[in-house]
Amino acid sequence: MKCLVTGCAGFIGSHLTDALLAQGHEVTGIDAFTPTYDRAIKLHNLAQARDFAAFRLVAADLVEADLAPLLADVEVVFHLAGEPGVRQSWGERFSAYSRNNLQATARLLDACQGRPLRRFVFSGSSSIYGDAPDLPWRENTCPQPRSPYAITKLAAEHLCRAFHLDFGLPATILRYFTVYGPRQRPDMAFHRFLRAIRAGESLPLFGDGQQTRDFTFVDDIVAGTLAAAGTDEAVGQTFNLGGGSRVTLNDVLTLLGQITGATVQAAPRSQQAGDVRHTWAEIGAAQRTLGYQPRVPLAVGLQRQWAAMP
Repeated sequence: MKCLVTGCAGFIGSHLTDALLAQGHEVTGIDAFTPTYDRAIKLHNLAQARDFAAFRLVAADLVEADLAPLLADVEVVFHLAGEPGVRQSWGERFSAYSRNNLQATARLLDACQGRPLRRFVFSGSSSIYGDAPDLPWRENTCPQPRSPYAITKLAAEHLCRAFHLDFGLPATILRYFTVYGPRQRPDMAFHRFLRAIRAGESLPLFGDGQQTRDFTFVDDIVAGTLAAAGTDEAVGQTFNLGGGSRVTLNDVLTLLGQITGATVQAAPRSQQAGDVRHTWAEIGAAQRTLGYQPRVPLAVGLQRQWAAMP
């Protein structure tokens, strides 16, 4: 296949790009290299991909770029680009979230309209559920987003669904649950925790540590994303991709101490606006339709992330 991956230099996008190239596909990767974190880190994420003749990197902003030539002969679009982070999405920075999560998605969908795509895969977020009751969350759980970031991700989902219903775009929406692993963004919790352990510092812990997350290793996310692109029954559907590792953050700190051999000291901080208490994915739909099955336990995944820390 000839594939387009937006956000190809990011955490998940670079892993997906590597997997596509390893399978023999041709990949055009687009990344705006926004200043969310160091450009050098993003370029390092693409070290493997750039060794492939079948990979082309395009530094471009989806809101401004001429997308038509980038979509020429493309069969599958994986749209992972966006402005990440719940806590940073309040206040003046909301304009970046509106632009990079909504305007960019709308413009890409417009450019894809009428093309003979096999699939348009959109990477959504579990944050759209907010503090919805009745855990675990199913795809038909009523969203209750609690942050500007989550609101833009939900709105982008609706855009994808509208283009599917009104123009026949073969869209599939995936809701990722707390992804971790090598190349994780520097602002994400596990990266910050491991960096603090390596430096002999206390770990920043927001809240009381009893909040839970459904952690998903990046390789499992990539496997689910590839399955969504290759399964005809996935068209027009939404799927949760979780990891089956729902644990408290306090339990994570204990596990990190066992993995690193360090004495872990937490530095409690107040809960941040937009943070939810619990997340938990019901993944039955993804299992039945996509054959999705998370295979990397949290202890194994964290050990891999620790071993890959620079």
